Amino acid sequence: MGATRAEKEKYFVKLRELMETYPSIFVVNVDNVGSNQMHQIRVSLRGKGVVLMGKNTMVRRALRSILSEMPAYERLLPHVRGNIGFVFTSGDLKDIRESIIANRVRAPARAGALANVDVVVPAGNTGMEPGKTSFFQALSIPTKIARGTIEIVADIKVVTSGTRVGSSEATLLNMLNISPFTYGMTVLQIYDQGTCFHPDVLDVDEKDLLDKFLSGIKTIASISLALHYPTIVSVVHSLVNSYKNILAVSLATDYTFEGSAKVKEYLENPDAFAAAAPVAAAAEETTAAAAEEEEAAPAEEAEESDDDMGFGLFD
Repeated sequence: MGATRAEKEKYFVKLRELMETYPSIFVVNVDNVGSNQMHQIRVSLRGKGVVLMGKNTMVRRALRSILSEMPAYERLLPHVRGNIGFVFTSGDLKDIRESIIANRVRAPARAGALANVDVVVPAGNTGMEPGKTSFFQALSIPTKIARGTIEIVADIKVVTSGTRVGSSEATLLNMLNISPFTYGMTVLQIYDQGTCFHPDVLDVDEKDLLDKFLSGIKTIASISLALHYPTIVSVVHSLVNSYKNILAVSLATDYTFEGSAKVKEYLENPDAFAAAAPVAAAAEETTAAAAEEEEAAPAEEAEESDDDMGFGLFD
């Protein structure tokens, strides 16, 4: 039974309020998520985000009704397909994603279900009677009879991720009490302040972003300098290069300014600077030694006064 007109209007109003309140939206897939698990997810997000579910047709209609006022939300429309929902938040995106995907439950294999992981039956004794070897033969699983029970000889992959589980595989896994799948919310897309992106973007380290940014700045600076086109990132390099050119002209001519005077002096008499360096070092060592002596002198005087105790030699 479809929603009534009043329910749809109420949903439209709620969606608008959430979009006006929260800057970020997670588009989540809720395949195989039960009502109890959904309740646990809502509890874990309490105070951090709001979960909103709805039929896709109603969600699209609600989104289109607000596009004239908030056109940026048109980016969400292509992702409203399948069994999806929205999680509205204003918190840290990484923390919210962890809260969304943390609640997962194990589930047995069902015939026709889409496998989200590879399923491997491990080698070892199954404890099953020999009459059930037909299940293993149907799946080409090598077995042998050991002590009256079926034993699997080697690990065998019976289900590949992304494929449907067959009836034989489901029956065998249930007989072996193997629950290979875990189900929970998965994040499909993230909308943040007018931009939609894949959740993998959150895994990019801040250092990587900084390195890429600095690399881009260096590239822009190089291009600007090569084209002689000034930009914010190339101005500093242009000033330094201009100063080097002026200094070179000053050294090659009789023109002297404050910055070039000492350089010229050094070039004219490098020996003086070479001799001055050891003298300066020796002066520093002498100053340090004098300071140590000054510190040691009061200590010696204190020791002598302690031994003297204020009396003369013959007192």
